[in-house]
Amino acid sequence: MMLRVSVLAPVSEATRKLSGKPPRAEIALAVAAFALLCAVVLMTAPQLVEPDDYAYRASIVGITDGHLLTLSAAQVHALAEQLTPRQGAGQPVEFRPGLLGGAIEQWVRLPSRQWISEKNPGYPFLAAPFQLLGIIRLAPLFYGAFACLGLFAGARRWLGRFGGAAAVGLFCTSGAAMLFAWRDYMPTFTEAALIAAGTGTLLWAFLATEAPARRRSWVGLLGFLAIEAATFSRYTNVVVLGCAVLAVLALRWRRPRFLPPSALRWWLGSAIVFGAGVAVFNALVYGGPLRSGYRPGEIRFGLGSVLPNLRYMPVHLIEAMPMLVLGLISLAWIAARWLRIRTRGRRPEASTQIADARRDAAVALALAASWFGLWGLYAAYNWTAGPGLSTLQSVRFYLPAIGAIALFGAWLVTRLPRRVPMAALTSAAVVAVLAGLGIWSFTGMTQFRLGPPHMLHGHVGPPHGRAPNGSSA
Repeated sequence: MMLRVSVLAPVSEATRKLSGKPPRAEIALAVAAFALLCAVVLMTAPQLVEPDDYAYRASIVGITDGHLLTLSAAQVHALAEQLTPRQGAGQPVEFRPGLLGGAIEQWVRLPSRQWISEKNPGYPFLAAPFQLLGIIRLAPLFYGAFACLGLFAGARRWLGRFGGAAAVGLFCTSGAAMLFAWRDYMPTFTEAALIAAGTGTLLWAFLATEAPARRRSWVGLLGFLAIEAATFSRYTNVVVLGCAVLAVLALRWRRPRFLPPSALRWWLGSAIVFGAGVAVFNALVYGGPLRSGYRPGEIRFGLGSVLPNLRYMPVHLIEAMPMLVLGLISLAWIAARWLRIRTRGRRPEASTQIADARRDAAVALALAASWFGLWGLYAAYNWTAGPGLSTLQSVRFYLPAIGAIALFGAWLVTRLPRRVPMAALTSAAVVAVLAGLGIWSFTGMTQFRLGPPHMLHGHVGPPHGRAPNGSSA
């Protein structure tokens, strides 16, 4: 049977009043959660944990030096000298490619004999301005602030009072969010933040039917741009972008009059232009529209990895982001509620309940597609399908779904109490408990120390030729 839901079912009068200014207590709770995230991150000494950190750092510093795309062998050697700490005055730099602690890791030599990081290219461009200003530690937190704004607006529009504060609180207090916001040169938290910001703003643009059409179009476009930036940072985030496109097309098909007149043209046009731009970039830099810096066969997905991942990953995920339990309960509750309401028919006294259930089911369907689309992709990832990885190493691939999970968790937190004061107390209590768990999880994960380089993801050091010291390039 076809699932008949509408994102833009008629909204109640109480929901319409949410276009006004949020109460101070709601704003204070959201600000406190973000302030806690900033405090935990900035009070912990920075550290380059994995080869990935070294790879991204080299790209970011290279951009600040004026090398926007690729580097020659001489330029890579100069960059390595710049990044390798000297043991003492007058002593030569010892550049040891391929060893954790060396200046540059996981870079590749292209057929043009130029060098580039094997990582997807987006994050270095997002982080370079902060590196140039000497405030690289603030880069993830800057994008995290946009995530909080987007989640606050979208969740409050969907869930009502304290929905925005609950979503922001759950997002900021996750141990995984703290961990990757602490890792200055890793793109993981920035990707998750951009996706959360885009998801929240699109949710607002879908539901704020009383807002001017022009404002909704621009807010929705900003949401798409945020998700596209996250996709440029990690290409597998295209799953989220695809879900956003499908949500717009579904709304256009089922309720075309609720979309702003120019929304379809601007939103989908943005996604098309982005896809074409990435294809051109890959063709110019890597030699093909679907190619990247990774060697063929290095990144592998397959159904044979699903069962091992289902065995090992749940423990890591619950440790790093326990709010996923709230998200799963919410998803099941929303589905059961929609089915129960639907069986009651269209009695006049049940019209509001039916409208609310249909709206919640539609939003949940879109969020779940994004969440499980990403997690389903990485459930088939061969590298995480083993017992030897720590939570620190494996959970980063699943973090970009944290915005959708926070929205689901906020639904449960705000729907259980029947009165607004209780919703405020419940939100604060749940966020406080999860903040304690998040700090505990963060502390445990930052104390992890990596093993030998050969146990790490991918190759370590340049895979083509010898060291990038000018001897073979």
